Amino acid sequence: MNNIAIRTENLTRDFGSVRAVDHLNLEVPKGIVFGFLGPNGSGKTTTIRLLLGLLDPTEGRAEVFGYDTRTQAAEIRERAGALLEHNGLYERLSAQDNLDYFGRIYRMPAAERAARIEELLTHFGLWERRTQIVKDWSKGMQQKLAIARALMHRPPLVILDEPTSGLDPIAAASLRDDLLSLVEQEGVTVFLNTHNLPEAEKLCSLVGVIRQGKLLAVDSPDRLRAQGGSPMVEITGSGFTDDVLAMLRSRPEVAAVEVTNGRLRLDLHEQIEVGPLVTAIVTAGAQVEEIRKGSASLEDVFLTLMREESQEA
Repeated sequence: MNNIAIRTENLTRDFGSVRAVDHLNLEVPKGIVFGFLGPNGSGKTTTIRLLLGLLDPTEGRAEVFGYDTRTQAAEIRERAGALLEHNGLYERLSAQDNLDYFGRIYRMPAAERAARIEELLTHFGLWERRTQIVKDWSKGMQQKLAIARALMHRPPLVILDEPTSGLDPIAAASLRDDLLSLVEQEGVTVFLNTHNLPEAEKLCSLVGVIRQGKLLAVDSPDRLRAQGGSPMVEITGSGFTDDVLAMLRSRPEVAAVEVTNGRLRLDLHEQIEVGPLVTAIVTAGAQVEEIRKGSASLEDVFLTLMREESQEA
């Protein structure tokens, strides 16, 4: 049985002289949260529109659950729930009426609609407010309802375009937790467009990095961090003078040195014992309060890929 939800082959889309998506080759397995990472204008939203059959490719092809996006777009959209730039809600209706309306669009029987509405609103903590008019809700609550709308007809694929954009940190964290638990319960595939790197690390088991329409890397966040970043030591303290920094830059095991807000970051060429480095720092006159070893974050890897692509362009 085919375990691939999305497959693209040299998928390309031009808008006049601008190439928004450039020979994209991608496979997304079923039942995972896939993060599509890239800066604004990198081709993420165009890719979504191609996958939903809202745009035709200039070159190449794409399949969603085996359906061709050019010739079987209606079948794809029946099996997909999407939250794109706008939340798609009717603000003068209640939460319950919004979901009931979309359930009717998908020809869900009345009893099934009612059960699904209660299930989703309960999961997102909105059931007690089901009769309230949506325009009076906070943006975080509206985003939760918009995701419930996308999930209403139990689609096997959910496509989300920057779902936490504009939310405060607490609302964004709550929405991520609700989404992840629902994905685990229902086994859907999520295609998540985002430039929020911490969000991708928390939610995604597989990520792809795109820039100017070109796919730069596809792997799990853990493997990307291991492949893309050197070992790192972060030291909190004071007295990190120019002489201390020059001494550290002269050491063969140190690849890069940076100081930000009293934190000294050392990128290393390989894993080493940090004791001799700390001794050298203290001997040079600095004060050390805390030491933390680690590896590159997904954000570090992302920025490295962006820089490398810029240098090659």
